[in-house]
Formats: sequence, C-alpha cells, structure tokens
Amino acid sequence: MTTDLTPSPVRLHAVAGRGQPEPTPALEQLYRGFEQELLVPLWTEIGDLMPRHPKSKAVPHLWRWEKLLALAAQAGEIVPVGRGGERRAIALANPALGGRPFATPTLWAAIQYLMPGEDAPEHRHTQHAFRFVVEGEGVWTVVNGDAVRMSRGDFLPQAGWNWHAHHNAATEPMAWIDGLDIPFSYYTESQFFEAGRERVSPAERSTAERSYAERLWGHPGLRPVSSKGAQPASPLLAYRWADTDRALADQLALEAEGQPGTLSPGHAAVRFTNPTTGGDVLPTMRCEMHRVRAGAATLVHREVGSSVFQVFDGSGTVTVGERTWQVARGDLFVVPSWQPFSAQASASDALDLFRFGDAPIFEALHAHRAEAVG
Repeated sequence: MTTDLTPSPVRLHAVAGRGQPEPTPALEQLYRGFEQELLVPLWTEIGDLMPRHPKSKAVPHLWRWEKLLALAAQAGEIVPVGRGGERRAIALANPALGGRPFATPTLWAAIQYLMPGEDAPEHRHTQHAFRFVVEGEGVWTVVNGDAVRMSRGDFLPQAGWNWHAHHNAATEPMAWIDGLDIPFSYYTESQFFEAGRERVSPAERSTAERSYAERLWGHPGLRPVSSKGAQPASPLLAYRWADTDRALADQLALEAEGQPGTLSPGHAAVRFTNPTTGGDVLPTMRCEMHRVRAGAATLVHREVGSSVFQVFDGSGTVTVGERTWQVARGDLFVVPSWQPFSAQASASDALDLFRFGDAPIFEALHAHRAEAVG
C-alpha cells in the first residue's frame, strides 16, 4: 500500500479589487499554472502575510486556578506518573489554536501535580523550562544531580538539555506551574528529547535546604571567580520568594518616600536575570514578578510577542484587549501579541502577578516593539 504525498494545491481565484489584476481568462489560466506547480503569488496573500500590525492567532483567555487544581487532583488519583507519560502535566490550550496544547503560539503553560512519595522520572529535552510555585511545598527537583527545594513563590528555571527529575518528599500532593517554549520548538522543528535513568541515587533524593547551585550562585551582586564566562541560561536554579518579595516591597517603600524605583505609580516589578550576563534568565523566555499596590493600576501596555500571567496573591481586575476579568490567587490568563493589557488591584489587596513571555526571541531577531497605549 502506498500513500500519495503530493500536496494539495492552493486554489486561486481571480477577484477584482484594489491592487489586483483585472479578472480575465488569461489570468485564470495563469492561476491554474501556479496551482499545478504549487506556487502562490504574493499579491493574493499580502494582507495575511504583511498586515499593518501583528494579528495573533491566539485570543485572550482566563483559566481559574480552583478548577485547574480540582482536575489535577482528580488526575492524581487516576493517572500514574512514569515512563511514557513522564509527567502528570495538564497544559493550557488556547481556544483559538486548533486544540493544540499551546497557551500562545510560542509558549506552553501547564499545571503539574505530584502525589506524596511519587517520583517524576529523569529526562532531558532541548526546550527551555521553568517551574513556578503558587502554593505548597515538599517537592524537590533534581537537576544534574543537584536537589533543589520547591516552595511557595519560588521560581526555578531549567535550561534546555539538562537532566531533571522530581520527587515529592511530603505527605500531601503538590501542584505548580510549568512554563516551556514547546510551541516555539515545535514550529521551528528543533526539538530533542531523551529519557534518563530509571532511578536516581539516594543522595540525589536528599532534602537539603540549599542546593549546590544556590550555595555557589545565590548571593546578590556576587559571582564566583572560579566560574566560566557568560552562560546562555542562568546557572542559579532557584530564585526564592523571600528575595523577590523584599525587592518588590522596597520599590513601593521608596515610592512612598518620594524616591524613584517603581515602573509606574503603585506598580513595582522585577525581572529574573542570568547572573553571568545580567540578561534574561532563559534564552527564549522573559520571567518577571509584578506587584500593584492596593487600589493602584498599571499603565495600559502592548508589545510584540505573547505572555502568560498567573496571579500569585491578592485580587483585582485585568483587561486584555476587549476582555476584562476579576482575578484571584492562582488564576492564569494569556495576553496575545500586540493586545493591550492593564491590571488594577482591588481596594483592599495588593495584586501580585507572575509573568512569562517570549520577548527574548523577538529582541534577538530585532523584531520586538512595545508601547504604552493612551
């Protein structure tokens, strides 16, 4: 049995219009010739290929944390973790991306759930990744043999092609958010994956308070002289919530004292960076933490490239394009490329937002653009 791999031609039609040739039998004959040779003239496609501004295939969408967590817990009772499935991770699927498990055309976001005593097996992949913990503790991620504690508010980057496994040493399940550049790798056809050892050593299942990476790299403003030069991704495997919280609180305190430091009035923000370069923590993803003081609002902003946000704490209102939602702890939402975004904290609570986006890709291509709106 053979399979016909000949592509189906794009059907072209002569249509009168501005910038279009006059429909004639000769033009129809020309178009049939294009179809036969699998050719498409630019003049029939320029509107889609070169619009006046980005028009994302993704749409703004919100996922409620309480619903995600309930479904993940149900999966924890039914779906095992082991070789084959590798992870009990449940991806956000943007409703406009054809059922693919992609939050945006370049970004993957998923809730991962690990039951007490469970081990997620060791593997590695070329996709860059991180873990962000919105609640719980008791899981250690083991990266190249280095056991790294995971607790609420911690941000844990994972550069591509590093061995990693997870172990829940607690008596309760734990959930966190995974972020990866899987869609970008998928569309660029650049992905590799390799399964690791069936079991990690007992030493790697330790529950040390501080990992090797933190002891070497976790000192603000200091780097070991023994280290290599610039590295493409951060060698620090855990950015602790206590440090992030202090940085945000200090920005808002300086503002209250009349000193500069915030992004805009009432809006503090920090970026997770690579200590060897000062640049983004991962080559393809920009990761930040934002705090909006109670009753304050961010500027309305849009940029080339997409982002995923998770509410870490507090409550408020967010507007993406023409959609507006009331949000609370754990909720996730998508901001597609060139869609205006703003957030306002409730009158009683500061609003803490974790954000990751694909800006480093577009900056590397000299295609990034951002602006305040209105």
